[in-house]
Order: sequence, then structure tokens, then C-alpha cells
Amino acid sequence: MDILRALSSPNPDICKKVLDVTMDIVTARNVSDVIATLKREVTKTTQENDTDMESKGAVYRNMLIKAIHGCAIRFPDVAESVVHVLMDFLSTDGGIQVVAFVRAIVEQYPPLRPSILSKLLGSLEDVSNNNVMNICLWILGEYCTSADVLEEAFGDVTKQLGEPPFVKAEDVKKEKDDDAAPKLVTKNVILSDGTYATQTVYSESKAPVEEQSIPFLRKMIIEGDIFLASVLSACLTKLCLRAADLSADEISPATVKDMTVKTILIMCGIIKMAEVTVSAQKSSVSDCKERVTMCCRVLLDPKTNVLLKETLLNEGKTTFSKLLATLKENEAAEAKKKEQVIPTTQPDDLIHFRQLLSSAVQGGDLDLDDGADLSRATGFTNAGNLLSQELSHVYQLSGFADPVYAEALVTVRDYDISLEILVINRTPNTLSNLTVELSTMGDMKIVERPQSHTIGPLDQVTIRASIKVSSTETGHIFGTIVYEDSVTNDKVYINLNDIHMDIMDYIRPATCTDEMFRSMWAEFEWENKVAITTSITGLIEFLDHIVTSTNMKCLTPHDKNEKGSFLAANLYARSVFGEDALVNVSVEKKDDNDGKLAGYIRIRSKTQGIALSLGDRITSVQRGLPPKQG
Repeated sequence: MDILRALSSPNPDICKKVLDVTMDIVTARNVSDVIATLKREVTKTTQENDTDMESKGAVYRNMLIKAIHGCAIRFPDVAESVVHVLMDFLSTDGGIQVVAFVRAIVEQYPPLRPSILSKLLGSLEDVSNNNVMNICLWILGEYCTSADVLEEAFGDVTKQLGEPPFVKAEDVKKEKDDDAAPKLVTKNVILSDGTYATQTVYSESKAPVEEQSIPFLRKMIIEGDIFLASVLSACLTKLCLRAADLSADEISPATVKDMTVKTILIMCGIIKMAEVTVSAQKSSVSDCKERVTMCCRVLLDPKTNVLLKETLLNEGKTTFSKLLATLKENEAAEAKKKEQVIPTTQPDDLIHFRQLLSSAVQGGDLDLDDGADLSRATGFTNAGNLLSQELSHVYQLSGFADPVYAEALVTVRDYDISLEILVINRTPNTLSNLTVELSTMGDMKIVERPQSHTIGPLDQVTIRASIKVSSTETGHIFGTIVYEDSVTNDKVYINLNDIHMDIMDYIRPATCTDEMFRSMWAEFEWENKVAITTSITGLIEFLDHIVTSTNMKCLTPHDKNEKGSFLAANLYARSVFGEDALVNVSVEKKDDNDGKLAGYIRIRSKTQGIALSLGDRITSVQRGLPPKQG
């Protein structure tokens, strides 16, 4: 509890570290106190007079909600006590985090469903975010099963939606436009000397005031949210199907028929809205029509009802349950990776020092390697991998026919690039004042320039240089070797090959929630769109190739055995400088294109450099799989 006192800090980074430490050490004995403190902090975020809370903003609230969610998952006893408190924040800017938490709790803890659904119906009219409304309607359609809750949910949703049509009246628009235009008014006035004069003035109407009495759900539909309209149609259809399964004692057939008729009329209004309204989701009109038509056929056609009823009512919950299980497995796998591997060497095992061995030792001991002993004692066995990585970062700077041969070993350590340049004099003369003059292109700066050296005949020297990097961006290092031949006294220049700094040296796989990904995707302004051109024919194979080549983390769970003609996935990574890189892969296997893959890869970031560099990397590696070695 003493650690949680640091949450009063105005710095969100400190608060995040405190919450991470708290989540690592919380136990069943102190979870109640921790939850009480976190709930108190969440409540403080709504107090407008608290300047500290205003400075931390919604980021701090989202961190608290995530911590409470983690406690509820690990300790089910506290879930009921926190879910009702958090549902008061559905209408805030952290509502997407709250509703995602509520959706998981409803699925994992069936005894809490009646109270959560009742609270959700009471909060529905305050939800102003479209994405939050989508999830709320999905929860109501999937988990409302009893007669009372069904009728209440259907009544509340239709009340918030209102009666069709869901389009803005054209005459009202024209009337508003006419009222908004300035009008020329001419009138006669009497001047101070008693004479008459004509005065012409422009009169402007008052600024139109939006009608605040329209419920948020109806307002979203009228404004053209086609995806929300599809979710709403599916929700009402599921409620009607579940009501039809109940006995006549629980809900009367007349009530079920009335619900079905009202749902059909609403879906007809939704189709009309999708056809008429101009919005950013206009491309989804055909999908909306197809889904709404299917819902209408399920309610009207008995044969279609028999075929699709089971899928509509149960498949959604089953898929969501599998998603939660997959996320839990991924979290367990990540936690297992973080665990340190304990060396298998026992404390009382001997470490042999070859220098201390006498010359009369047995033949078997002569093969002992003290380096291998140290690696076994410390548990470090990746020396071979490090050597191969170093060799892959060796660049040849000059040709074999040049009088001076040079190659560089490039080592990237987060913000620093270290160059070890091996220079070999291949002439029988002494080279004096040999200098490697380096220049950079990109967001790089040379901190330590190479010193001048004098190299004897057929001799070699290692020259070091240090470069500072300030952002994730593809850069180039180029330069020349300048020296004086002591015999001919000529000054010689040798141009060096460029060193291309790969963006993969700065990219690290990372993970984030779907809500954070969507938020950053909407916030970031730089986007790079890359068309897919590849010889790879498998969807999963192409996705795995992109993930491996870009060193990113795939956030979208997918079954490798699943077959289909379309795949969409989100990838995420973070650079060593704290920059976020978001990638969306949308690929389709077209039969009319000889089975080749087509689609686009979209990259978004806060800075232009990482978007362009990552796009160049994807363009260069997407064409085909690398040849297999061995």
C-alpha cells in the first residue's frame, strides 16, 4: 500500500511504473485494499477541480482501468465489486476500455450477468462513442436470455433509436440553409432634420442550435454510421429469436410478433439510410445490405431460421470465448519468456583453470576449455549466435584491388552506432596521415571522428568512430580514405562504399491492446500505403513472412490451419526511441488473378521517417521468401 502512494505524482510514467510493480506483487490477501485504492483514484479522475488529475488526463484513467481489469481476472472475488463502479465511466473518453472489461467479465462470470445487464441498460442513453455503442449492443444481443431482460433491452434500444425513417429531411435542410443566408432589408427612417431617408441593412439569422433532445443512438444512425446500423440489426434480430424460444407463459406470442414487426421496419429504415446518407463508410453499404437482408430472412423465412438460428445465437459467444482463451495463453507465454533461465551447473561443480594445471595431468583434462566452463557456470550459451550477428554487420568499404583495403564492423546500441574500421596497407610503402573522413545522411551525427594514423608497409590498424542517432529513420554513412604516400609524396583519395543503416536495428516487437491500437491509428497523421506484389501464394505464409521480416508483433490471433480467401491483421512494434509503428495487412487471394495475392499494407506512425523507412523495408522483402540455407 505504501507503493500506491506514489500515484499522487503528476507524471504518468511514474504512475505506470507504480501500477506495474503493484500488479506484480498483489496477492489474495491485499487485493481488496489495492482495488479500493484504485477505485478511489478512478473516481478522482472525474473531479474537475483536481489539477493533478487534469494534467494526467485520460491516459491515467485508462491505466487504472487496465490495472483493475487485471486484478478482476486474477482474483474473481473482486470482479463484482469493481464492475459496477467502472460502468459509470462508459460515457467518458475511457469508455472503450471500460466496455471491453465489461464484455470479458460478462463472458467469464455468468452469475454477474443479470446485474451487469441491468446496469448497462441504465447507462445506454449516456453512451456517446460509436465504438462503445457497438460493443454495448453486441453484449445485449448475446447475453439477454430471460424474458424480463429481453423485453427491457428491446424496449430501451428501440426507445433510444426512435421510429424510422433515419434520414435527414431535405426540406428541413433547405429551410435551414435559407435561414442561414444573410437577408437584405430596406426601410425608411427619419433623420435628425426631419427628412426621410432609405436605409439598407443586412440581417443574419441566429446560429442554428443543434437539437440536444435527440438520443445518441438515433443521432449516430442518422449521421450515417453503417457499421453501427449492422450491429443494431443483428442485436434486435437475436433478441427476437431468443424471445421466440421462450414459452408463452414467459412472454406472449403477441409480444414476440410485435417485436419482430418493429425490427423489420427498423431494418428497412436502416437500408434506406445506408443508400441515401453520404458518409465515410459509404463503401460498406453492400455489406450492410447483405447482413440486414440475412436478418430479415431469418425472421420471416422458417427454412432460413432453421439453418442460421443456431449460428446467430451461439457462434458469437463461442468465438469470443476462444479469443479470451487465446489472449490468456499469450499473456502466460509472455510471462514465461520474462522468467530468467537458471543455470543448470551446481554450486559445488569445479571450474577448471588451464593455467593452473600441471603438465602431468591426464590426457582427458587437456581438452578442457575454460571458456566453456564459464559459459556453463553463467548459463550463457549464445556466443555462437552473437558471432554470426556480428559477421552479418561487417561491410566492405573498398575493393580488393585498391592500395588500401577497408571494412567496417557496425554495432548498434540503441542511440549509438559504433564503427570499427579495419584498414590494411597493401603497398610496400609507408602511408602517413591516413584519415577516414566520414559523413552521414539522415538523422545521425558524428560524435567521435577517426584520428589520423601512419601505417607501415603491409601493416594494418583498427580505427574507431562513434555516431549518435536521434530517431528511427533509414540513414547512410559514406566517406573517403585520405593518405600521403611517403615515397611518392602523392596525396591519394579512395572513395568508400556506403553503409546503409537498416531500420530493423531500431525496431523491437511490442504489444498493445486493440483499443490502444485503434486510438493510435486514428491519432497518427503519417501513413504509407504499399501495394502487395509477391510470388507467395499462401495467406498465412505471407503474413508470417512480413512479421518476421519487419521484426513486428502480430496482434490479431489467427489459426494457421484455417483456410480462406481473405486475411486482415494488425502488426505493432516500438522503436528504441519510444516511437510507435502500426501496420495493417489486408490481403486477398483472387481466383481471377491466377491465385496471386493482392491487397495493401498500410503503415502509420507519428513521424514521417519511420513510415517511409518501414514502407521501403516491406517493399524490398515482400516479393518472395528468402532462399533456404542448407
